[in-house]
Amino acid sequence: MADPNQIPNPRGKKPGGRLAGRPGPASAMWYVLAFLLLLALGQAFFFADPAGQALSYSDFKRMVREGRVQEVTVAEEQVRWTGTDAPDGRQRAFSAVRVEDPTLLEELERHGVKYTGEVSSRWLGDALGWVIPLLFLVALWTFFFRRMSGAEGGVMSFARSKAKVFADDDVKVRFSDVAGVDEAAEELREIVEFLKTPKKYTSIGGRIPKGVLLVGPPGTGKTLLARAVAGEAKVPFFSLSGSEFVEMFVGVGAARVRDLFAQADGKAPCIIFIDELDAIGKVRIQTPMGSHEEREQTLNQLLAEMDGFDGRKGIIIMGATNRPEVLDPALLRPGRFDRQVLVDKPDIRGREDILRIHVRNVTVDDSVDLKVLAARTAGFAGADLANLVNEAALLAARRDKKAVEMKDFNEAIDRVIAGLEKKRVMSDKERRIVAFHEAGHAIVATVLPGLDPVHKISIVARGFGALGYTLQLPLEDRYLMTRQDLHSQLSVLLGGRSAEEIAFGEISTGAQNDLQRATDIARAMVTEFGMSEVLGAVNYNGQKRAAFLDSPFVQERGAYAEETAQKIDSEVKRIIAEAHDKARRILRERRDVLDTLSERLLVKEVIEADELAAIMEADMAAPDPDAIPVEVPPPAPASA
Repeated sequence: MADPNQIPNPRGKKPGGRLAGRPGPASAMWYVLAFLLLLALGQAFFFADPAGQALSYSDFKRMVREGRVQEVTVAEEQVRWTGTDAPDGRQRAFSAVRVEDPTLLEELERHGVKYTGEVSSRWLGDALGWVIPLLFLVALWTFFFRRMSGAEGGVMSFARSKAKVFADDDVKVRFSDVAGVDEAAEELREIVEFLKTPKKYTSIGGRIPKGVLLVGPPGTGKTLLARAVAGEAKVPFFSLSGSEFVEMFVGVGAARVRDLFAQADGKAPCIIFIDELDAIGKVRIQTPMGSHEEREQTLNQLLAEMDGFDGRKGIIIMGATNRPEVLDPALLRPGRFDRQVLVDKPDIRGREDILRIHVRNVTVDDSVDLKVLAARTAGFAGADLANLVNEAALLAARRDKKAVEMKDFNEAIDRVIAGLEKKRVMSDKERRIVAFHEAGHAIVATVLPGLDPVHKISIVARGFGALGYTLQLPLEDRYLMTRQDLHSQLSVLLGGRSAEEIAFGEISTGAQNDLQRATDIARAMVTEFGMSEVLGAVNYNGQKRAAFLDSPFVQERGAYAEETAQKIDSEVKRIIAEAHDKARRILRERRDVLDTLSERLLVKEVIEADELAAIMEADMAAPDPDAIPVEVPPPAPASA
């Protein structure tokens, strides 16, 4: 069966490279060997003289003495004679292994026996005695050498490129299969048009970019976009990962780069797609411990190949990474990856379009509203939404449903965000602590303005160590956060610990993750965002954070004095203390709501947004405007 990943050969050759129907050197050698073997067998069995009945040499001497031998032929290794058989008197042929006997000829003459000598002339058998083993060794060596140096993965083929080659009709992805990244798709349509009609650009002196770098968070569809470009342009597609260039042997990475571009040159126009480009494209630096010479040689070879190939042939290099900040500047200069396309997480309309694509092959109930699901999945990438649809389908199938309902999608959202539900039995005391803890989060998040509304409260254990959770879902996509928003988030994070203090006069270890997240936010406010009046609008974070990885607040020590470090620690502590005081004040003023909500959680374990709103409205029927002082932040300076 033909490999669908290989491009059909226009010259009618077999995959091995030989013309169809013509045997290769190894096959011809096997034919010669078989012919010689048959020739030797023919000489041995068809042209050999009949040896006759085998007797011992002593029997031969006895028959000579008895006068029963008429004619003797003496050869180098045996004696053949014609004699009279004693019982019936008929003449028969006999043979015996020759023994060194100096008196044989005298005895034959004495008894009047006719004798002749014979010289062996089996030159072919003698020649084949050493020719056949030699030919066998040569054939064995050729067989193993071909296996070791074969392109299908032999040990001698480590210098060959490991790129998967897809023919122009093998790539079935089109731009209609990609949603949520309309801006990136529009940028790449120009690449498709150039591959289809290159003369439109080259006739007036234009030059298409040699390289296109797709940057964005994981799971946003960078690889899918590259395949869609190849599918729309109907050209061969070379796909491989950056880590496939790296090997334990020195110089292999550079050899694979050369082999990749040599293959692409023969298939032009085509697309070369290198996923996870940062594996070989990291910035070249010299450290006291030395640098990674093999990776740098691979990068240097890639830079040289990108400069050397002719852009008029229509070879487009596409790369994908979620860490553009670590790439070498030589890769990003004009003439190499001179066009960078951002593939960001989709907005609410993009998420709806992505969900509509993924539910094509899923039986969905009429009650499912994709707009509501898109609103509840803020921050989800394309891969997350695909996983969400699959999880919902699995849940529906597990319950023997004929179609996926809205309830299945909601449960799948909880599963993706919070983790797998655990059937863990806790003591009544621990359940009360968890109930008050989650109720504290929910009340503070509901009271403070400008925060995402609470969608669900649960004291069912999920994920890794989460004994409960409070789920907030945004009403719209947000790209900026003010200082007041961050202060409010800190109060929400500390609301669980504050509820434990108020209800039990004691604190537990359940606030460990809340404290860690609150500390990271407060330190980022001081060191990165310039939101401290004491330290001013200065960035004290020494190392640049990853732009597209889910690590929004990372503690990094910058180049500042020890006195500044003490001020930073004091400001972080002050910000957290103020947020803690605000959370305790809110919960003390709503102690009845805290008790009611906690008792309801102990009974039902899960409370939805509408039930929480009813409890809060019952308490806030006559709100006191002085109960919660609203802090007005100073005006922020205009930013470009």
